[in-house]
Amino acid sequence: MLTTLDFIIIALYLGLLIFIGFYLKQRASRNLESYLLGGKSIPWYMLGLSNASGMFDISGTVWLVAITVVYGLKSIYIPWLWPVFNQIFLMVYLSAWLRRSGVTTGAEWIGFRFGKDKGAVTSHWIIVIFAILVCLSMLAYGFIGMGKFIEIFLPLKTLFPAMSFVPDSYVPHVWGIAFTLFAVFYALMGGMMSIVWADVAQYVIMTLASIAIAVIAMVHLDVIQFNALLPEGWFSPGFGTHLELDWTGKFAEFNTTIRNDGYELFSLFFGMVLMKGILASIAGPAPTYDMQKILSTKSPREASLMSGFVSVILMPVRYLMIAGIAVIGLIIFDEIKDQITTVSGTVDFELVLPAVIAHPWIPAGLVGLILAGLLAAFMSTFAGTLNAAQAYIVNDIYIKYLKPEATAKQSNRANMIVGIVVVIISILFGVLAENVNSVLQWVTGALYGSYIAANILKWHWWRFNSKGFAWGMVGGLIPALLLPYVPVINTVLPLYYFPIILVFSVIGCIWGTYSAPPTDVQVLKNFYSKTRPWGFWGPIHAQVVAENPAFEKNTAFGRDMLNVGVGILWQTALVAAPIYLVVKQFWPAAIAMMIVGIGTVVLKKNWYDKLED
Repeated sequence: MLTTLDFIIIALYLGLLIFIGFYLKQRASRNLESYLLGGKSIPWYMLGLSNASGMFDISGTVWLVAITVVYGLKSIYIPWLWPVFNQIFLMVYLSAWLRRSGVTTGAEWIGFRFGKDKGAVTSHWIIVIFAILVCLSMLAYGFIGMGKFIEIFLPLKTLFPAMSFVPDSYVPHVWGIAFTLFAVFYALMGGMMSIVWADVAQYVIMTLASIAIAVIAMVHLDVIQFNALLPEGWFSPGFGTHLELDWTGKFAEFNTTIRNDGYELFSLFFGMVLMKGILASIAGPAPTYDMQKILSTKSPREASLMSGFVSVILMPVRYLMIAGIAVIGLIIFDEIKDQITTVSGTVDFELVLPAVIAHPWIPAGLVGLILAGLLAAFMSTFAGTLNAAQAYIVNDIYIKYLKPEATAKQSNRANMIVGIVVVIISILFGVLAENVNSVLQWVTGALYGSYIAANILKWHWWRFNSKGFAWGMVGGLIPALLLPYVPVINTVLPLYYFPIILVFSVIGCIWGTYSAPPTDVQVLKNFYSKTRPWGFWGPIHAQVVAENPAFEKNTAFGRDMLNVGVGILWQTALVAAPIYLVVKQFWPAAIAMMIVGIGTVVLKKNWYDKLED
């Protein structure tokens, strides 16, 4: 149970959120841009820190701790499902390309790329629907993880006997609703500005908590005894065709989890996740809070800096906490096994995080700090995603089609109403979903797969038109929504649906493109001259140069790809180094930091020094 000090710390943080919402309400209510994008006046390092805080979400942390316990250093590849290295592609070139448009949302960007023909209108609606579906899924994902986490510390029926009628399986949802209301309050009151400032406060708390947990883990870790607990290969990021992690003794049941996860044939998983990850990254950011933060920056150069800053400040801090909790969980496994074992007798590794925080090794006060930080992480992700959903519904439906002349007051009222409706629907999604992993796997493996083909082609091929985009998105969305219900297919990881989804999406792209004329040449010239992408733009480039001989073609493809490769190694080393440090593998930690150092020097000369607007 929590102590009085822990409750005080949590209450103070919740009070801070309320204060931020009230304090920034007036600034956010000036106009729609101020509400949704902070008036494009927020410094890049603040937005980067906010973006990192939004990614330091409670559900993701619960899941990352679970896979680190089971897979050790090999777990550093599993988050490529998102893919985490999309931040590198954004940093190197895509954030700048996106920010040059000057739009407010990804759906508005469709008009910038394809104009206003019938296909563009259809594409606009499809991207709005896709964005809302992604946002609702991610809100439900965060909702589930937060509820499972908090019920261990706050036994609802003990604290509030009047709630004894609530079935045990729905206790997490009650807490999810309660803490969601705080996130909704400051997100609706202050918009993007309050989200950023709340994220900054959360990052400070999480940094302190992460360092404290890492130190506690290292103090209690005896290298010889700890190594004896682990299977061969747990400390190595290397792998062969198969995973080859064989847990024995009291940990033998971990092998069942590995089989159920579907990662045993690890080379197949790695190849699939790398291929999908690269393609998803080239496609650009999905229409969620990450895209909104990019569009909120002051300039294309600052958009690139913001995306690069995310990896630097997120990975080391987050993985100090993840590794610390995983290490403590393995050391005290006998003590917490009953707490993390379900009624069916299987171990639920998503409960390791709360079980460790509730252990006596974590002192009073620090528990409150960690809980405040993790609750803040949930609310940060929830608020940022909610802001993105509001942006698409209010800006791309209400104002575009229903109320083009809406005043600032009417826009703000619409944001409030839309926010409340989105929250109610996302809670229903959360109630219906089974667990964190089920939502995560569907969103990353299936839903994002439908986004890839059309969104790669929109950047790189001049002939690709709005009808091709619309049919490509529909061609991917239909199998993404249907395949989970096909009896033969629904037994495999959603990641393995990806090739099927991609094929249907590519067919839709090609058929749609050649069934309609090219996009209006004036629209294409405007897009190409402002965005300056590399790719297959020959005919448009010739026309732009004919009108403006001073225009220079983007020839940075080779340099960008080299920077991407270096950046992925650099980011992966930023993940591995804190894990090695916590488990007292100091030589591998030093090697990882050397890779970080070399990567930093290369990126300084080959990326940072060449940034431009």
